[in-house]
Parts: sequence; structure tokens; C-alpha cells
Amino acid sequence: MAVGAIIEDDKGRILLVKHKPERGGFWQGKWICPGGELELGEAIGDGIEREVKEETSLEIELVRPLPPFERIVRSAEGVSLHVVYIDYIASLVGGELKVGSDVGEALWVEKHDLGQMWEEVHEDTKKLLKLAGMV
Repeated sequence: MAVGAIIEDDKGRILLVKHKPERGGFWQGKWICPGGELELGEAIGDGIEREVKEETSLEIELVRPLPPFERIVRSAEGVSLHVVYIDYIASLVGGELKVGSDVGEALWVEKHDLGQMWEEVHEDTKKLLKLAGMV
């Protein structure tokens, strides 16, 4: 299960991150919202706050949940990925943006500028941004 957040700052911008190339994986090379895997026994909100802190050094406040959705990646060999996304809209409350160990880049984006970089945004993040009414 993946948890994450669309983080808005006080200027109305949202934060996107990109994983380091050596990490590889399904989200490689595309802009995504901060987040990651929920740990066994961890509450959803705690997991989101932990993942955001690990990836960005930022502190957030969860504002409202977004509808969950899933991604199933199939190949001839079977299912290679099945992830359920549980995300919240969150507001920035503190910290200084510093990318974590698996994040190579982070970028605050004006909502009206998302269209200019839309092709660089991961398709699941596009769906998430649409669910949130950001685009």
C-alpha cells in the first residue's frame, strides 16, 4: 500500500519529487508526489507524514483524504506490480526542503504551470492531481 500527499505551500504551489535514477522502478524518471510504502502496523496519517519527512525533510498537516485508487501492472509473466494509493491533500507547516536518500530532485510548482510539464508527470500522479481538483 502506498501513502503520500499533495503538499501545498502558503503560495498555493504543490511539491513534486523525482527519484534518483539508480533507484529504478515503476515511477522512474517522472515527477510524482512525495510518499512511499506504509509500514506494517503504521497508521495511514503517520505513514504519510513519515514518508514526506524522509523524502523532503518537510513537516505537513493532513487536510483531507483523496479517493483511493489502484494500479495493477501485468505482463506475460503475471502481475509485476499491484499498488493501492492512499493520499491526502496536505499543507506545509515547517521544515526546509532537502531531498532524502531516494529522491534526486524536488520542485515547487505553480498549479497553472503543471500543463507545461504534464508529459514529465507520472500517469498515476496525473490521476491523483485530477482527483484533487488541481488540474
